Amino acid sequence: MRRFWLIFSQAVTVAVAIVFVLETFKPEWLDTRATVTVIGAATPGASRPVALGTGGAPMSYASAAKRAAPSVVSVVANKSVQRAPHRGEPWFKRFFGDGEEPVSGMGSAVIVSTDGYLLTNNHVVERADDIEVMLGDNQRSKARIVGTDPDSDLAVLKVEVPAGGRPLPAVTFGDAEALQVGDVVLAIGNPFNVGQTVTSGIVSAIGRTGLGLNTFENFIQTDAAINPGNSGGALVDVQGQLLGINTAIYSRSGGSMGIGFAIPVNTARQVLDGLIRDGVVTRGWIGVQPSDMTPELAESLRLKVDHGVLITGVLEDGPASAAGMRAGDVVLAVAGRPVANTSQLLNAVAALKPQARAVFAVQRGDRQLSLDVKVAQRPKARASE
Repeated sequence: MRRFWLIFSQAVTVAVAIVFVLETFKPEWLDTRATVTVIGAATPGASRPVALGTGGAPMSYASAAKRAAPSVVSVVANKSVQRAPHRGEPWFKRFFGDGEEPVSGMGSAVIVSTDGYLLTNNHVVERADDIEVMLGDNQRSKARIVGTDPDSDLAVLKVEVPAGGRPLPAVTFGDAEALQVGDVVLAIGNPFNVGQTVTSGIVSAIGRTGLGLNTFENFIQTDAAINPGNSGGALVDVQGQLLGINTAIYSRSGGSMGIGFAIPVNTARQVLDGLIRDGVVTRGWIGVQPSDMTPELAESLRLKVDHGVLITGVLEDGPASAAGMRAGDVVLAVAGRPVANTSQLLNAVAALKPQARAVFAVQRGDRQLSLDVKVAQRPKARASE
């Protein structure tokens, strides 16, 4: 027993000695605390490393804000007030004065090229006589409208960069089609003219349609705080890449209620390229009148489909009519892309190039057909519409 006790005491003494030596010379070997994972590389010009917490959630979005914020500018659009019909009457001058004060609208815009092209909302600059933008360094510059697209509520502006001047900080484009519900996003703009503001949230929904805001709707919905003045600003990911142009909010008070909408960057780039290159956005058109399919409608018409878009009218001598499409047909897919409602059909057709051919999958009664349609160019909407 004594021999066993001596062996045990010697073993304990040796173990304590080893721990003492390691604690003195190699303390990191004994550090059992949880480590913080860091991603990125701290090299000049690269994004700042982002510390990750439990579950890999970023603890700071400072690098994304620092990267994207210089590309977002404030917009002041001055609009003349129409002269009132009774302005010349003495009683009118007594109560309202004789001056005509211009109305100023506030919004935001995103720099998309180093030579001065900017993206914003059409409703920010609509009917503006004078547009001024404030860059990130508080420098003010006059802007002109390159083109507008009311169907998507987008507009392209241009500010002149002086010869030999420093290139403007253009935003980096992301891919909105890779977005998933739950992804973290940041909204950058100038709400209520308080100055540039960054808010965070998640993607609440994608492909949101039926809001009655634009002709072409495919919104990203987010709960990142968006308020008046954010219109035309940027919705970016945690890398600071542009995902959308903030456009509208659902609100009963005029302020953010956690339901905001942004136009996907993929749509914005199509509009941007068309307005810069041609001065107009070219979209496909087939000449049909569509209607959303419902189970009740399918049952009443004895249609053997539970999805798709019902064609209630076909323009005579239009592209769809020439391909053999009829009223009562149900469009199931366009060029291999399934369509479930009129907004999806409208967007899918608009994305087709005029004069190109596309196959439309159609259900007619109990038969499925493939119609080869030669797409035409969508007629330009009249201003009154």
